[in-house]
Amino acid sequence: MKVLLRVFNAFLKTLLIAAVFLVLIAASVTEASPLGIWKTIDDRTNKIRGTVEIYERQGAYFGRIASTVDPKEASEVCALCPGERKNKPIVGLVIMEGMKKNGSEYSGGEVLDPDTGTIYRGKFKLLENGKKLLLRGYVGFSLIGRTQTWIR
Repeated sequence: MKVLLRVFNAFLKTLLIAAVFLVLIAASVTEASPLGIWKTIDDRTNKIRGTVEIYERQGAYFGRIASTVDPKEASEVCALCPGERKNKPIVGLVIMEGMKKNGSEYSGGEVLDPDTGTIYRGKFKLLENGKKLLLRGYVGFSLIGRTQTWIR
């Protein structure tokens, strides 16, 4: 009887270890998603400017300004923005559009700098298990541009 109990306990321990191992593997395989709210950090001042919500539509990723730290900016419009974005409210403004997953990064879209009205080609990648996002806006070649870090 004691032998049977030891065998059963050993079996339960092995089963528990295997279950924990499988959960850890599944967690590490799960890919981080860019969807959600991100704090934006100004690449010139290193200060948080606000938040951007990244959402998906028809297989592409977009980002709109969800909030600003400066209450004055929240009521402003994008006076320098081109086209249909001109004079639209800053909060709710789509500043990133058309990004598609390409390997470990998202690219092929555009990024708008609402301070200058400049539209850049864009790409981003997730770091630190999806807790950090590096957004690169560039003209022509990726070497000529700016990079912002966004955090969850």
